[in-house]
Amino acid sequence: MTTVYATHSRYIEHHLPGHPEHAGRIQAVWRQLDDSGLAARMHRLDPQVVDEAHIRTVHTREYLAALAWLDDLEQITHLDADTYAGPKAYEIARLSTGGVVGAVDAVLRGQADNGLAAVRPPGHHAMPNYAMGFCLLGNVPIAARFAQNTHHVEHIMIVDIDVHHGNGTEAMFYDDDSVLFISTHQSPFYPGTGRINDTGRDKGSGYTINIPFMGGHGDASYAAVFEQVVWPAAERFKPELILVSAGFDAHWTDPLASMRLSLAGYAHLTRELIRIAHQFCGGKIIFVMEGGYNLDALGNGMRNIAHALLGDDAVSDPLGPPRGSRPEPDVQPLIDQIRLIHRL
Repeated sequence: MTTVYATHSRYIEHHLPGHPEHAGRIQAVWRQLDDSGLAARMHRLDPQVVDEAHIRTVHTREYLAALAWLDDLEQITHLDADTYAGPKAYEIARLSTGGVVGAVDAVLRGQADNGLAAVRPPGHHAMPNYAMGFCLLGNVPIAARFAQNTHHVEHIMIVDIDVHHGNGTEAMFYDDDSVLFISTHQSPFYPGTGRINDTGRDKGSGYTINIPFMGGHGDASYAAVFEQVVWPAAERFKPELILVSAGFDAHWTDPLASMRLSLAGYAHLTRELIRIAHQFCGGKIIFVMEGGYNLDALGNGMRNIAHALLGDDAVSDPLGPPRGSRPEPDVQPLIDQIRLIHRL
């Protein structure tokens, strides 16, 4: 099993001390992958700055011009209350996207079986014409369009397991029947989107599946959703490529959210997605780092993805299950409603 591993030393240049999305996040991932020996077992890819022609498939020219202008500034600027950009932020964001595009290219060229993109800044909140939620460019959407335009892939499934709804990704494919977008997320929560009845528009109707959990759901709820919603949706869609927006902020230790996934629970979801990829698209799957703000959860979570992609049985979970004995809310009514809406 060959796994392409895309990351770049310059990702730490995008940094604001005290901000949740800081350079220490990627450094925590590097430490886990290096110290465990996993990085050495994967095929390292040094990302290139992605060409603007690929970025313009999902972002407006005006927005990209504004980001390019920011590169010349000598100080950090806030683009909104949550999102910052410092010197060379646009260049680093293009390197982040380049990591995802490069991993997709390697897999689709047959140079690797699957891929892991440890990149930042993240991307799933970036809108076509503005930055949002720590995100500057839509890394996964750009890579999806690259797969379609360069490799002629017709059906792509994007699964977003970040605790926040992937509103940017949704917006870019909301009227598109060539991309099945599935998002599990806490609701109500930032960014306030991802309602269960938001299912797509025009020919894209039915190709957006939102799974809005209330706080407190964990391993059992997510496993049930994957079994009863994600699997049948994939079986109906039959993807040729799977891209995963992998956020570890649904972990029970995350300081920004209130979900109760464990690292073992995340590892189960990872292996289910890999099983889906083997079932429908020859194992072609790329996991892309998004959120996650407890460094131990993030680092070990990405480590567990690498284990799974390489075919290892190992699962690293030093944090264990959630503290306390509070039961998870009953997830079955949510599942039943989603299955009814989407005729699964």
